[in-house]
Amino acid sequence: MNYVGSLSLILIVTAVAGHISVRMGLPAVIGQLISGIILGPAVLGWVTATSFIKDFAELGVIILMFMAGLESDLQLLKKYWKPSLLVAVLGVILPIGVIDWCSQLFHLNSTESLFLGVTFAATSVSISVAVLKELGVLDGKEGTTILGAAVVDDVLAVLILSLMISLFGNEVSGGGNHASTSLAVSLTIQLAFFIALYFVVKWLVPHLMSVGNALLVPTSVTLMSLVICFGLSYLADMIGLSAVIGAFFAGIAVGQTDYHEIIDEHIQPIGNAVFIPVFFVSIGLNMSFKGFLSDFWFIVVITIAAILTKLIGAGIGARMVGFSWLSGYEIGAGMVSRGEMALIIAQIGYQGKLLSENRYSAVITAIILTTLIAPILLRHAVKRMKLSEAS
Repeated sequence: MNYVGSLSLILIVTAVAGHISVRMGLPAVIGQLISGIILGPAVLGWVTATSFIKDFAELGVIILMFMAGLESDLQLLKKYWKPSLLVAVLGVILPIGVIDWCSQLFHLNSTESLFLGVTFAATSVSISVAVLKELGVLDGKEGTTILGAAVVDDVLAVLILSLMISLFGNEVSGGGNHASTSLAVSLTIQLAFFIALYFVVKWLVPHLMSVGNALLVPTSVTLMSLVICFGLSYLADMIGLSAVIGAFFAGIAVGQTDYHEIIDEHIQPIGNAVFIPVFFVSIGLNMSFKGFLSDFWFIVVITIAAILTKLIGAGIGARMVGFSWLSGYEIGAGMVSRGEMALIIAQIGYQGKLLSENRYSAVITAIILTTLIAPILLRHAVKRMKLSEAS
């Protein structure tokens, strides 16, 4: 029953830490992330990232992105797809270029430097979603653009990572032509997935929700929505995309049905009470101060570069398509967080020998520092925007 004890400890600590964060004028997410650092190996060592915690965390981020999809306005997403695309592209190109260059200043080889650029190109929109929901601005034009850009961002990051593994695969496993063929097949399958999503959203999901409503079991509609959410998440993961993409589109699809208000009312307690706090804690559990002093300047430079490149790249992208400077600042701040996406990519690179062991801890530290700073930046940007609109 150790895992039950760990879960109880996580829930009480995140509740208290979240409360303190809000009282201090910070997003509750900050308290939950810091809880993971304090409870984990970095400080007290009371909780470790066991398979149980990782599974709970995976469910947490899936439910969080499903909730974001539920609250998204499909018409707004369609309206802002062009800004989202430009924000995502500039928000990927700038981090790859700048962090690649910064890494080479610290004598990392060209492959490792390029991989670090790809690692910090990936946005973790789940952190931003939590903050935007807390501040009540998720369904605005800036929030919608952030959501759309994050989906494109995730796809781009996965594609670039796949390309890197195919190019440098022979260094790892002698991939050669087989790796190129696998990449082409993977891209084709992923394209087919996005085409199929159109038919799923338009026809299949409404039919499934009607079937769910006819079932003579308690909360059958919510049950069917979770089946759709987990099913699309599993399919997205199976074809090499992030599971959160499947969850987000599942939320959009269910949100277009007549049952979205009931589902939103039922799913919020499930996510916010248990799964989502564990997800935020799991990010903090990855923190380690091993080699912190020896890599201090490397961590500082990479963290600053990671924040500024997303803030400036995504912000300029937003400005280029007609957003104000304040809106661009909010969108840029919403794209800063790296979180679980960067951690997953770093782990893949480490296992595939694209990231050396002596730099791995420093990279994880930089990812978590970026993730801690992102909600503070986003809250400041939203506050500035609200003050501007009020005046």
